Amino acid sequence: MSAMPEMSRGVEAVHPTAGTSPEVVLSVSELSTWFALRRFGVFRVGDVRAVDGVDFELRRGETTAFVGESGCGKSSLARTLLGLHRPTHGRVVFEGRDLATFGRAEWRAFRGRVGFVQQDPYGALAPFMDVRRILSEPLIVNGVRGRAERERRIREVLSEVRLLPVDDYLGKYPHMLSGGQQQRVVIARALILEPVLIIADEPVSMLDASVRVEILTLLREVQRARNLTLAFITHDLSTVRHFAERISVMYAGRIIEQGPVDDLLDDPKHPYTQALLAAIPDPLAENATHDRVLPGGEPPSLVNPPAGCHFHPRCPALIPGRCDRDVPTEVEPTAGHRVACWLHGPGTGA
Repeated sequence: MSAMPEMSRGVEAVHPTAGTSPEVVLSVSELSTWFALRRFGVFRVGDVRAVDGVDFELRRGETTAFVGESGCGKSSLARTLLGLHRPTHGRVVFEGRDLATFGRAEWRAFRGRVGFVQQDPYGALAPFMDVRRILSEPLIVNGVRGRAERERRIREVLSEVRLLPVDDYLGKYPHMLSGGQQQRVVIARALILEPVLIIADEPVSMLDASVRVEILTLLREVQRARNLTLAFITHDLSTVRHFAERISVMYAGRIIEQGPVDDLLDDPKHPYTQALLAAIPDPLAENATHDRVLPGGEPPSLVNPPAGCHFHPRCPALIPGRCDRDVPTEVEPTAGHRVACWLHGPGTGA
C-alpha cells in the first residue's frame, strides 16, 4: 500500500460506492500493521506485529468495544483506522471507499468524518490555546471561515458535552480545567465537524473513578442522539455490557472472538475471553475464587509470536499438535458470534 498523502486545502466528500450496505460504516479485512525493527537505524532485524490479520465491521449507530490486555494491538489498530499508521497488508473500507485509493482531498474529507478521543486529555490539548481556539482550529482548517458560524457551532457542542455555562469555559486554558472537563473538550473537538464515526482510545483510563461513569454516560448519550458509530478501545470488560452492542476481543495482534455483547459475555467461547471475565473483581465475598488470574504469565512477544494460536502457551485447554502448530480457523458457533479457537473447530462437537 502506498504512503498516505498529506492533506490539501480542498474539500471533497467521501461518497459510498454502489452496492455497499448503508449499515456498514467501516469494514476491515485481513488487516495487518507491522513496524520494522532496525539495528543501527539501517539493518532490518524483524517486525513488531502489532496488528496481525484482523477482520470486522463497524455498523452505523452501534458501539463496538475492542478489549484485551495492554500490548494486544488495540491502540495500533485505532491509529491504523484513523490513517495515522500505514497498513502492511489488508484493506480498510470507509463508506464503500478503500482508504488506499484516497487522494489528498479525500483524506481531508475523511478526517472530518472520523473523530478521535484520546486517552490522555491533557496531552491531547494544546496548552497555549484556550477552549475557543482549540475548537475553532478544526473548523478553520476544514473551511468554516465565518466567525459567527464557528462561534455558533462551538457553543452548541460545548452545551452538548455539558460544559455549562459556556461563557465560563471559552476563555480557559487546559491547565485551568479538571481531568473530566479536559476530556469533555476533547470529545467536543471530536464532534464539532459532525462525524459519522468516533474512535475512542481508552477515553476514561486517565480519569478519576468518580468521573469515569459521567464521561461514559456522556459518550453513550451523544452516540445515540447523533446515531454515531463508535469504536471503543478499552481493557476494562466490566464497563462494556452497558456501553456497547458488540465486542471484539484482541490477543497478540489478532481478534480471537467477536460477537453481540450479551451473547459473548454470557457465553464466552475462547479460553482467553473466559479468563478475562474471570479476572473481573467481584464485590461479593462468597463468589471469591482462586482462578482470577490469567494463566501462564505474560502475553507473548509481538516480534516473535508463538506458532499456531498465539494464546496456546498460556491456554489451560491446549490441544497438543494442533493449537501449538496451526492457526485456528474462525468459526461461528451461534449467529453473529465468531471465535478463532480449535476447541470450536470442525469435528469438535462444540
